[in-house]
Amino acid sequence: MNTALITGAGRGIGLATARTFLKAGWKVLALDKDFSTFDLKAAERIEFDLRNLSGIRNLIEGKEIHTLVNNAGVLFCDPYDAIPEAHKREVLTVNVEAPAALIEAVAPQMKKRKAGRIVNVGSVAAFTGHPDLWYGISKAGILNLTKAWARELGPHGVLVNAVAPGPTQTAMYEQLPQSRREGVMKSVHSGRICTPEEVAAAILWLGTSCPAYVNGTTLDVNDGSYPR
Repeated sequence: MNTALITGAGRGIGLATARTFLKAGWKVLALDKDFSTFDLKAAERIEFDLRNLSGIRNLIEGKEIHTLVNNAGVLFCDPYDAIPEAHKREVLTVNVEAPAALIEAVAPQMKKRKAGRIVNVGSVAAFTGHPDLWYGISKAGILNLTKAWARELGPHGVLVNAVAPGPTQTAMYEQLPQSRREGVMKSVHSGRICTPEEVAAAILWLGTSCPAYVNGTTLDVNDGSYPR
């Protein structure tokens, strides 16, 4: 049985992705710091705070990972001129540095097996001048990280791709001001919000069965539009 490690699996897109991989017959290692709303008994829970970068390598040691899904992320709705240093630091740590550390930790075993898949969860925020400054910067960074590792691991049979969801029904979306949410809804073709299950389906494809020539790419899951 193949094993998927999914970060931020306690809720939202991560929870939907864990459920989707389980239904596909995979073993799931669900990583999060809060499992209060987690209801998947078949998944193995790993309680871990990704701000603890120094603990990531030990966390992975001894675990055989066939697919890594870097989903965990944080966002703070701070004005440009009043961003606390702690918020900036947490966004960069959880959204960029932790995924990078996880990839570094699983890369040796995947290279040795000549197989493996990594899926990073970006955002349409990567393509705009995003109102949440460091969130947008971090998501642009994760897409560049995807391309860099695809180049490094591609010759070893390892695929590294990303998804860039649009507005998705998660707790993160709910924290946006109502005016922001109304603006987002005007930008999507269907006039509705994305479901976590739709993003999870895209992640499953990239993480399990997409052609080997799909590598270093970003799959938009945004209803063909971008926030304005």
